Formats: sequence, structure tokens, C-alpha cells
Amino acid sequence: MKKKHEIRLWAVLFWLIVWQLVSMRLDSEILLVSPFRVLCRLGQLMLTAAFWKAVLFTLSRIAAGFFLAVLAGVALAASASRSGRIRELLAPVMLAVKSVPVASFIILALIWFSSKNLSVLISFLIVLPMIHTNVQSGIRAVDRQLLEMARVFRVPKYRVVRYIYLPQIMPFFYSACSVALGMSWKAGVAAEVIGIPRGSVGERLQQAKVYLDTPDLFAWTLVIVAASLFFEKIVLFLVRRIAEKCSVMPMKH
Repeated sequence: MKKKHEIRLWAVLFWLIVWQLVSMRLDSEILLVSPFRVLCRLGQLMLTAAFWKAVLFTLSRIAAGFFLAVLAGVALAASASRSGRIRELLAPVMLAVKSVPVASFIILALIWFSSKNLSVLISFLIVLPMIHTNVQSGIRAVDRQLLEMARVFRVPKYRVVRYIYLPQIMPFFYSACSVALGMSWKAGVAAEVIGIPRGSVGERLQQAKVYLDTPDLFAWTLVIVAASLFFEKIVLFLVRRIAEKCSVMPMKH
């Protein structure tokens, strides 16, 4: 089956050519650097140890924020589904987290905490309501007749979770992860650009902006896109594998 949103090579080449032509027309590296120059600069950066340390610094913190949010979101969704009081208690918090601008969270967090782990907190706050809302929707979508049948036949709870709940929840969870992964990187890097933690990708972006170093700015942006896509592919692959191991509905690749 063809993927509806598959990226074609010819489309990528078309936009690279447009980029190159516009860069040649402007003839100003500060305004718009050419793709060839960006790739050359990226190659130079990749030869340095500082480059890989910065990538690992940012990747580890955004990943930590994402996985902590997944654990908390699933746990809170399960608790809210079992208790109306907990659901009512969490509703205003989740609404506030979804509604407050990311920049406001970043500034408030900088007042309370150091910038070193700022991206962990911001990624966590961005991902948490997405996971919580979608998992809760998946729990509500579970067939009540199947649950009643399992109760009548005294099916063990772990089997109810594995064979009734998981097939309904996993598509919702997968959709939440696919959206939240990209958002966690956008918010996490934005937090680093504002907080400027030492040795991060965000710090390198801020330095490139201050010194009008457009090749570095584009090179680091390309690194962020590549790291985000790599992280997304790994996590979604793991989610699909877990779904298959648990004998739930096959997930689309």
C-alpha cells in the first residue's frame, strides 16, 4: 500500500533547486546561504567532538522529557478513567498546559530552575496533555460489552488489559506519539534557544543568530530536523513492535 504522505525525491530536488536559485539571485550569504554551502558547513561541524556532544546533550534531554511525559500521561489517563473525581481534578491542569504559550512556560521555568535541564521540563509539558487526552479517548472507546463478558467469565485482569484494552488504546497512543514527537523537539529546542544551556544545540543556534552566521544557522537547523526524524522513527518503530508483541491490532508502517 502506498503511503499517502510519502515524500518524493523529485519534490525534494525541486525545492533544493529553488533554494539554490533564490540564493544565487540574492547573492548574500547572510540573507540566504546556498544548500551546497550548508552541507559543506555541516560536514565541517560533524568532524568536531563539540558537535556530537551538543547533539547528545539535546537529544538526551528531549528524549527524557518525552518518555517521562508518556509514563505520566498513561498513568494519569488510567487514573482519570477509573475515577470521575480525578478526571475533574486533572481537567483544568491539562487545559492550562495546552493553552499557555510555550514561551511563557520557558520564562517561568527559568525563574524557578537552571537552564541545564529546561528542555526536559518543556518537552514534558508539551507532550503530557497529548498523551493523556488520546489514551483517555482510547480507554473510553473500549467495547463495554466485551468488558462485561470478561467480567462474567472471570477473565484475569492482565488478559483483559492485553486483549481488550490494548487493541483499542494503541491506535490512539500511536497517533498521540506521532504528533507529540515533533512537538517535543520544537518546544525543547526553543527552550534551549531562550535558556541557552551550555553545550546544547540551542546555544549553537543562538550564537549563529548573534554573529549572523547563516551557514551555521542552517546547518544546525538541518541537524535538528534529522535528529527529530531519527528519534521519531525509532520511537514509532518501538511502539509498533510493542503492539505486535502484545498481540494487538497490527500497526501501519
